[in-house]
Amino acid sequence: MTISSKKLETEIIYPDSDGAPVAESDPTRKYLFYAVDTLSTYFETRKDVYVSGNLFIYYKKGVPSAVLAPDVFVIFGVENKERMSYKAWEENNKLPNFILEITSKTTQENDELDKPVKYAYLGVKEYFQYDPTGDYLKEQLKGSRLIDGRYQPIEIKHLENDIISIPSEVLGLDLRLMDKELRFFEPTTNRKLLSYKEMKLAKQQVELEKQQVELEKQQAELEKQQAQQALLDAIPRMNALGLNPTQIAAALNLPLDLVRENLS
Repeated sequence: MTISSKKLETEIIYPDSDGAPVAESDPTRKYLFYAVDTLSTYFETRKDVYVSGNLFIYYKKGVPSAVLAPDVFVIFGVENKERMSYKAWEENNKLPNFILEITSKTTQENDELDKPVKYAYLGVKEYFQYDPTGDYLKEQLKGSRLIDGRYQPIEIKHLENDIISIPSEVLGLDLRLMDKELRFFEPTTNRKLLSYKEMKLAKQQVELEKQQVELEKQQAELEKQQAQQALLDAIPRMNALGLNPTQIAAALNLPLDLVRENLS
């Protein structure tokens, strides 16, 4: 019996997960979420940039084993939308332009040997690694750029306050280590990018500061009114002591008309 290629194609399954629980260390999970959230926020107005992480990317149609799942990746030229998994042949064969792996000693061999070969073969333009616990990377952050089919290290810039910075041409951003914490910066403005959570907290802080300024203004106005009322209350008492309106006005530094008004 002949089975059509169409039928065979429909029987191929591309799982959205491997069924195993996701076991990540706290530092890995922390910076994976941070990087995906921050880059997603930065590119949210771009409809042709897809940012995700720890998601299955199938790069050969009909071969479910041809799959990778980078910690963080950015793909330019595809729709910015949510996906359960990514199938390159359904996306005009677009693959990640930028990949960041949150690395550690336990993943060192895979991150240093296996992944660079595969990523270079797939044409990933930039491959970054960040070692949050300093297990084996001396600088804790390094980046490579694909040149003539091979990854070449991107020069590390040492800034003041022991900050190291590596430029990403693909993202148009700098990746920096500040007190060993990974952060993204706009190189032209030197602005640190904030994740959605950080932006929300920053807005709340600005709002709290505005409220504090308003409270201080209200308090100052109340104190001014109280001081003014205390002067007005003193007018009849001073008059009872025998001072005339002119003398009271001079003593309290008040307009004569106001003194007379409060004596009428």
